[in-house]
Amino acid sequence: MQAGGRGAYPRTVSNRPDTTAATPSLTQRRKAATQLDIARAAAELFTEDGPDGTTAESIAQRAGVALRTFYRYFRSKQDAVAPLLAGGADRWRESLAAAGPGVPLPAALEDSITASLTPADEAEAEGLRWTRGLLRASAEDPALRAVWYRVNQESEERLREVLATLAGPGADPLEVRLAAAAATDAIRVALESWAESDAPVEGPGSPAALALRCLRELTGGVKLWELGPA
Repeated sequence: MQAGGRGAYPRTVSNRPDTTAATPSLTQRRKAATQLDIARAAAELFTEDGPDGTTAESIAQRAGVALRTFYRYFRSKQDAVAPLLAGGADRWRESLAAAGPGVPLPAALEDSITASLTPADEAEAEGLRWTRGLLRASAEDPALRAVWYRVNQESEERLREVLATLAGPGADPLEVRLAAAAATDAIRVALESWAESDAPVEGPGSPAALALRCLRELTGGVKLWELGPA
């Protein structure tokens, strides 16, 4: 779901604000910045030390905040990575929405997925590698895996609104729902499959390549793809 015209998952580890919402206040921006500092620290530690070697205390120390500050924002060490994963999905949906009504959905989705899963620089490539580390760590930690699934479920629900707008008022709600589920699962499965491999961040076997393959196979029977925008 990566995910300007370039949106989401490599930007998973990012401090850029989500411009899909109203302009936040200074207090909200400071809160978001603190959450992201903690989230980045959590991602680093889960990747470096694994679930068992990571504690709320070690995350707070890495982020440079008091333990009480950590618990002010997050209920558990696993929950701390949610802003990174959710922020990536937010930016991917923003990129998709920028296509505007009238653009064929297959092209809009494929373009936005390719852009958001292809790192533009080394910082974004490193963000993808951190995502790989988090997904590998989640295989050993049901609570961390639950955060990943929750973020994907919430993203799917919000994606339905974007796709409904792009498809037009005459679109079948069930088809829109199927399209949102397929697109979300395409990226989820692609990232999970890539995390299990040693494939590079670009080229054959990369997240972008896998996501496009998954999207095409999952949407093969979705009529919304055949009809295009209303």
